[in-house]
Amino acid sequence: MYFWEKQLDKELLPSLQQDIFVDTLIIGGGLTGLTTLYYLRQEKSICLVEARQVGSGITLKTTGKLTYLQNTIYSDLEKNIDYTTAQNYLQSQRLALSLIKEIIEKENISCHLEKVHSYVFTNSLKEIKKLKAEKTFLEQNNVLVEENTFPLDIEYKESIGVEDTYVFHPIEFINHLKKINKNKIYEQTKIIKIKRKKGMYICKTDKGFIIKARKVILACHYPFFLFPFFLPLKSHIEKSYLMVSKVLKNPKLSCITVSNPGLSIRYYEDKTGIYEICVGGSQKTSDIQNEEQNFKDLEQQFSSKKRIVCEWSNQDLITNDYLPFIGQVKKNMYLATGYNTWGMTNSILAAYLMSKKIKEGKMPYEDLFSLYRCNYYQLKNSFKTIFFNLKAFLKSKKINKEWYPSTLVFSKDKKVAFYKDQEGNTHSVYTTCPHLGCSLLFNEKEKTWDCPCHSSRFTRDGKWMEGPSKKDITYKVK
Repeated sequence: MYFWEKQLDKELLPSLQQDIFVDTLIIGGGLTGLTTLYYLRQEKSICLVEARQVGSGITLKTTGKLTYLQNTIYSDLEKNIDYTTAQNYLQSQRLALSLIKEIIEKENISCHLEKVHSYVFTNSLKEIKKLKAEKTFLEQNNVLVEENTFPLDIEYKESIGVEDTYVFHPIEFINHLKKINKNKIYEQTKIIKIKRKKGMYICKTDKGFIIKARKVILACHYPFFLFPFFLPLKSHIEKSYLMVSKVLKNPKLSCITVSNPGLSIRYYEDKTGIYEICVGGSQKTSDIQNEEQNFKDLEQQFSSKKRIVCEWSNQDLITNDYLPFIGQVKKNMYLATGYNTWGMTNSILAAYLMSKKIKEGKMPYEDLFSLYRCNYYQLKNSFKTIFFNLKAFLKSKKINKEWYPSTLVFSKDKKVAFYKDQEGNTHSVYTTCPHLGCSLLFNEKEKTWDCPCHSSRFTRDGKWMEGPSKKDITYKVK
């Protein structure tokens, strides 16, 4: 179970049961989709569809940080692109914080919003120079920066910190947005095909119903279409491992190391206790084979003398230049993705920007987040991306049976797998991802089948959970 799952609104909204026409269709019921619907709620004809349940995707797996202090992103952007790009990105992230505060105050949303100090720290002498460059950039842009005041009992050589960042409960926030807009939402309604005809988008659901829309907003983690955007050439997937432990004290902070694989921490407190939410072991999915070992490494590194409450994994879409994609992908179709591990902050920003684009025909920071931007940093990393994605595909084809428990058996050609659970029930699946043909890896800890290439996930029975795949992988034994 995910930590935030117990607060997920259990009331299922109706699924779409007939063909409909709307002016604007939002696909995806995470933080981006729900906040976009909030900003566009006064539009005369709009609806949101979610393949499962609102809030049950990537938003459910996040730590719930709202911060503009993001590793050393600004000095990296200044070095690899230019100063103005870094400055604009900083302004956009600070805008996002003011936007969510404004919504929470206006709607009187109870979601454990808490102002905290944020820190970036390092225990590597090689990274001290990067921290100092980040501090210099922030101070040049009127940000008050603390130096070497990191209060946690963790060994470090240098740190910087700011005081005006936040943490919150993402599901409580989403629940409220769902409640005030529930007559515009269809849950358990999955879009499997989109085509454009006579100036309209014809969107087909998995149950065969059609939604005709003049405008479409793709607010899904990994869009399932490739043209004309070619997302796999502009990004790669990174997976991280999360662990929640019960602790005695809330230091009211969030923190992260300079580089990956590293450590990220925040704290959450409610009437049941104080919890430390820790993220570690981040790595490209092209490098992952043994999921069980990755969870064990996290436990050994961070769980000493702590009572573990729950663990799970999350996947982030990392763009070639570490800037999100927000804007128009083609006529009357809009997209927001590629948040680079800073999904909560950039979800709020993306919702605001796309709603501006739809209502006013233009949006702030349009060039900064353009889906078709081109810069040297992006081009340089594109070759690495192609390598990572090819590596993930080829590596997935070399399944090492020794990594898996004896309860998992593959067919001779490895195209089908049979998993026997603790109750003695057998679950059979095809082991090839329907999206682009990568071989799936079995996640023993979470009992899921995961695609190392483009982040599709399936249950042990083969039912689609998330990602760009449009089909299940269920295999019926003959």
